[in-house]
Amino acid sequence: MSAIATAAALSLPISLCRSSRFSTKKGVRGGFGVFALFGEEGSLVDKKSAWGALFDVEDPRSKAPQLKGKFLDVNQALEVARFDIQYLDWRARQDLLTIMLLHEKVVEVLNPLAREYKSIGTMKKELAELQAELAQAHREVHISEARVSTALDKLAYMETLVNDRLLQDRSTTESDNPSPSASISTQSLVDIKINLPRKGLNVSGPVQPYHPSLKNFWYPVAFSTDLKDDTMIPIDCFEEPWVVFRGKDGKPGCVQNTCAHRACPLHLGSVNEGRIQCPYHGWEYSTDGKCEKMPSTRLRNAKIKALPCFEQEGMIWIWPGNDPPTATIPSLQPPPGFIIHAEIVMELPVEHGLLLDNLLDLAHAPFTHTSTFAKGWSVPSLVKFLTPSSGLQGYWDPYPIDMEFRPPCIVLSTIGISKPGKLEGQSTKQCSTHLHQLHVCLPSSRQKTRLLYRMSLDFAPVLKHIPFMQYLWRHFAEQVLNEDLRLVLGQQDRMINGANIWNLPVSYDKLGVRYRLWRDAVDRGAKQLPFGKSP
Repeated sequence: MSAIATAAALSLPISLCRSSRFSTKKGVRGGFGVFALFGEEGSLVDKKSAWGALFDVEDPRSKAPQLKGKFLDVNQALEVARFDIQYLDWRARQDLLTIMLLHEKVVEVLNPLAREYKSIGTMKKELAELQAELAQAHREVHISEARVSTALDKLAYMETLVNDRLLQDRSTTESDNPSPSASISTQSLVDIKINLPRKGLNVSGPVQPYHPSLKNFWYPVAFSTDLKDDTMIPIDCFEEPWVVFRGKDGKPGCVQNTCAHRACPLHLGSVNEGRIQCPYHGWEYSTDGKCEKMPSTRLRNAKIKALPCFEQEGMIWIWPGNDPPTATIPSLQPPPGFIIHAEIVMELPVEHGLLLDNLLDLAHAPFTHTSTFAKGWSVPSLVKFLTPSSGLQGYWDPYPIDMEFRPPCIVLSTIGISKPGKLEGQSTKQCSTHLHQLHVCLPSSRQKTRLLYRMSLDFAPVLKHIPFMQYLWRHFAEQVLNEDLRLVLGQQDRMINGANIWNLPVSYDKLGVRYRLWRDAVDRGAKQLPFGKSP
C-alpha cells in the first residue's frame, strides 16, 4: 500500500497502454545509471545504479489470477485486489522510468555538442517528436490519477462488503451461543441487525397517500427563464393545484390555483400589476395570497393559501410542507466550466418514485435505449455502482458516469463523452469532454410527475447560439424519455395490480435500493433518515 500511496502522491502514470518509442540502450546522466527500456513486451533495466532498486520489480502480469467470469469468494476477491495493487505499482515504476528517459533525451538533443553534427531542421524534428511523447506522458499522468482513485474506491467497496459479512456472522454467532459474559450488549446486536443489507423490497399495490414528512423539503418547480413578469405557471404538487407568478417586486410567489370566490382556476386569468386576476369576476391576489381587488363589490377580507417561494440560481423553489422551511436551499448549479444548453419541462403520467427508479439505473441502457444514446453499446459482463457505505452518490463501472440522488426528488449525473452518443474511458476523470444532467421529479400526484430537465456541456459553447437548437435538444430528450416511458408505464400498471417492482434487487440496483430505503423511512415518519440528515 505504501508503494501505491507514493505513486498517487507523485501522480505517476498508471496506464494500460504503452507509447514509448525507445528500444535501444541509452545511458542516463545525473547519477541514475538507467541504461535500457524495451517496448510493449520488454522488461525494465539492464544496468542499475543506487536508484536501480526503485525499478527492479518483477512484472506481475504472469501471475494474474485466472478468475475471469467466475463468482468469487472473499479470499479470491482479496487475491484479485492484491494483484491490482501489485500491477498498479509495477506500472507506475515503468512509466516513471519512461518519463526519466524522455527528459534525458531532451537534454541530449539540446546538448551544444550535438549542434556540430546535426542540422537545425533535424533538431527541430527530434524536439517535436519528444514534445509529442512528453504530452502523451502528461496525459498518462491524469489517467494514472483516475486509475489509482478507482482502485482505492474498489478496495473501500470490498472492505464495506467484508465488514457487513463479518457483522452478520458475528451477530449469528452471538445469537446462537448466548453467554452471560458476552461482550456485546443487546442494543449492539440490534444495531448490527439494522445495518445488515436487506434481501428485498416490497413496492407493490396502489400508491399510498403521501406522508406529510415528504412535503417538508424545498422542491424546484420551474426554471426562472420560463417565468416572465406577465406570465404564470400552473403546477400540481402533492395532488394540490398551485400557480406561480411574479409580484410587483419581481419576486416569485406561489398561491393556490383556486379563486376564493367561486373556485375558478386562477391560471386561466392574467397577471395585472404583480397580481394574478381571476378570469371569472376579476378578483386579484398578491403573491402572499391576499385578495387586494374585488371589482363591482365592496372589498372583503379574503385570502387563498400561499406557499413559501424562493428563486435561486435560475430555478423557482417552493416549500409545500407544514413544518417551517429550512434556511438554506441546495445548489443545483452545474460544475465549474459547464454551460447550460437546454432547460426542458415535461408532464409525465407516472408516479415520481417509479421515474426516479428509472433515472437511478444505468444497467438498462444497452437494452432500452438502442435507438438513441446507447445505440451500439456493448453489454458488459458485469455492471456495478460503487458508492460509499452510507451515501447516495457514486459512479458506474464500467461506464464513465458519476451519479447522485439528492433528496427529495433530484438526480444529478456527469457523463464522460468523446463524441455525440459515444462513451470514452473508464471514469469521468479520464474523459476530456462531459455532459452534466439535472433531473427533478416533482410529485404532481400519485400517477403524475412534473419533470424538470437541464443539460449542460463543458465543450462546444457555440451550440448555445445556434437558432432553434433548443427544439433539437427537446426532440432528442423526448426520444430518450419515450424509450423509458413505455416500460415504466407497464411497471406502474402491474404495480397497481399487486406486482412487486423491487422483488429481486441485484448489485447494480444499489442506488435505486438506497433511494427506496430512504423513501420508506420518510413514509414511516422516521425522525432520522438513512444516508443523510433528517429534513
